[in-house]
Amino acid sequence: MAESTVVSNTANLLKYMNLDQRGSVMAEYIWIDGTNGVRSKTKTLSKAPKSVEDLSEWNFDGSSTAQAPGDNSDVYLRPCAMYPDPFRGGENVLVMCECWDSDGSPNKFNYRHEAARLMEAHKEHETWFGLEQEYTLFDELDKPYGWPTGGFPAPQGPYYCGVGTGKVYCRDIVEAHYKACLFAKINISGINAEVMPAQWEYQVGPCVGIELGDQLWVSRFLLHRVAEEFGAKISFHPKPIPGNWNGAGLHTNVSSAEMRAAGGMKHIEAAIKKLEGRHQEHIAVYGADNASRLTGSHETGAMDTFSYGVADRGASIRIPRSVGKEGCGYFEDRRPASNADPYQITGIMVETIYGGIEAEK
Repeated sequence: MAESTVVSNTANLLKYMNLDQRGSVMAEYIWIDGTNGVRSKTKTLSKAPKSVEDLSEWNFDGSSTAQAPGDNSDVYLRPCAMYPDPFRGGENVLVMCECWDSDGSPNKFNYRHEAARLMEAHKEHETWFGLEQEYTLFDELDKPYGWPTGGFPAPQGPYYCGVGTGKVYCRDIVEAHYKACLFAKINISGINAEVMPAQWEYQVGPCVGIELGDQLWVSRFLLHRVAEEFGAKISFHPKPIPGNWNGAGLHTNVSSAEMRAAGGMKHIEAAIKKLEGRHQEHIAVYGADNASRLTGSHETGAMDTFSYGVADRGASIRIPRSVGKEGCGYFEDRRPASNADPYQITGIMVETIYGGIEAEK
């Protein structure tokens, strides 16, 4: 790892982190800004919140986050989910928030609100989601970690699930993030090194309904915060390096109660047929710059066509071989880019399979 450019002296910091907070609690309010990134700020509470209902609304300057004009800049934070804080420990918490405008309407970048409405309307289907978040680690010179200056590493092959020097990079960041997620009660189900060197993946889920989006966004916040301490940058770009290198996706696994039951394959196939009919609508919310990734090469399907198959990683939708054999389970949508918003992905998925809902009055 390169020397961090962030001023962070752990030994000195620990003296203060261990100080008694005298009954006060620090709540880190997290939200999604107008550039699809995460922001946060800290609020002092007089006592530990027992549930998200104990947390008050807050606000911020939306003109500084690409979410509001300067002459009407107040944007309001409404707490939606709460998690233990792995950085501060104790009773301190992380708070995932929705953004609302001063007129009482959801901010235009608040995709959670509509997704939550869809999940509630179709909750009888008990839809589970599991997302596979791929990302790439860059150094302070915007070069993938471990790559030679002015050149390229050996071709892809030894890096996927690799072990050993020269095959994996930044494992310390990956391990630290894994432990931080577990402490925060994020349902992280695994990690692995990916096909391109300096690229990794972690999986969140299965989670029911809107919980997946909350947890995935908090896991991204945790990843950025951990990387700060190592002087590394996190990229969710779907094709961070042009050429013969794999891109980065956010493969989305979907399962309903009907799909998990005996004979569920017919429900899986029915869902896939509906997804085919709205292919372009899904592509429109499956992440920026996805055309550079969905080329039909490097384990992707072509962006302008829809396909599916059993164990086919070159298809739009993959049905795992075990599911094909057992006749029930789940399917994997391989189209979403790594930078896609999980609220948009899961929201349109439920809408396509089970139907839309009336516009909010």
